[in-house]
Amino acid sequence: MFLNKCLANNRPLIEYAFKAHQKGLILPDTYLLDLDTIKANASAMLKEADDNGVLLYFMLKQIGRNPKVGKMLMDLGFKGAVVVDYKEALVMIENGIHIANVGHLVQIPKAALRKIIASKVDVVTVYSYDKILEVNEVAKELGIVQPLLIRITDDDAELYSGQVAGFSSEELKDLIVKIETLSNVKIGGVTAFPALLYNEKEGKITPTANMNGLKRAMAILKDAGYEDLLINIPSATCCSSIKEIKELGGNTGEPGHGLTGTTPLHKASDEKERVGYVYVSEISHNFKDKSYCYGGGHYRRGHMENVLVGTSLDDARMLKVKAPDDDSIDYHFEISENTKVSDTAVMCFRTQIFTTRSHVAIVEGLSEGKPEITGLYDSQGQRIKLDL
Repeated sequence: MFLNKCLANNRPLIEYAFKAHQKGLILPDTYLLDLDTIKANASAMLKEADDNGVLLYFMLKQIGRNPKVGKMLMDLGFKGAVVVDYKEALVMIENGIHIANVGHLVQIPKAALRKIIASKVDVVTVYSYDKILEVNEVAKELGIVQPLLIRITDDDAELYSGQVAGFSSEELKDLIVKIETLSNVKIGGVTAFPALLYNEKEGKITPTANMNGLKRAMAILKDAGYEDLLINIPSATCCSSIKEIKELGGNTGEPGHGLTGTTPLHKASDEKERVGYVYVSEISHNFKDKSYCYGGGHYRRGHMENVLVGTSLDDARMLKVKAPDDDSIDYHFEISENTKVSDTAVMCFRTQIFTTRSHVAIVEGLSEGKPEITGLYDSQGQRIKLDL
């Protein structure tokens, strides 16, 4: 999906991917993250956000909940991480990275509530009153008042399968009254997901139907006297969409794929952000007129299409590649022609690394012509060693 774009705007990353694999520095099924490029992308977004009065939290699930990237982003000026679930929250806590928003798509289970809330998160996203009561009890035990981010889902909302949840704007007035009777929680803001997405027909990032309910909720909260709330308008946050967040009445975004220049917008047009990762594999075998490289990093919405195969970028061939059907395990990816066993295979497709079994390698120094792998992790953000 992004291989040609990466060739155009981050060729050194692909060149180094071949070198790192051929030297045995990384195994197949490794995502190689270019920390220099991610930093440059993040800096551009921070400037754009500052110019528009928008607060940015970073999301790292897409690149394996990586704590090295998280620490760099905190040093750069981000206010904290938005974590998609409790497991990611625990990784951030373990690595001393501030959590700005937890419960983004998965609420905190009861057993993890105390540890996560005790880490002093900015807001907890909630979408059931039962969970609000649990948060209130834990906050009472800790002696704090915990701000909540209310997720809105109206009847005209468009949701992904597996993400069905939320309060309707119609029940928000009653919910406000209920929350105001609780001693240790308060309303800190409102959100919906996804509120922005790339619109292929218009060629830009535009509001989804979920913004309708969010706007209704914003009006209800304003009428109830609430001011200075977080108005979180998530998904596809990047330089090109930050102004849209502001125009829609929002003040908070959360770049994920924007950090690596890999939203669908980045394939369709030239944006400020450059591609910040590639997927590296190795030819395993040939069978009849096809060859097969090692898998493990498949994401079913990744739009895998092209692969470069060779020992270096100079001698590589651009071929077609496809993943197995979704009902099969991605032991291997199929390549359109016979190739040489043990050659490097480099791809760049949309991913959610935390859903894979891949390794994640961090390369620094590419922008100065002095690349070095400075960290190796699993797909959940745990540091590992490669002892071959």
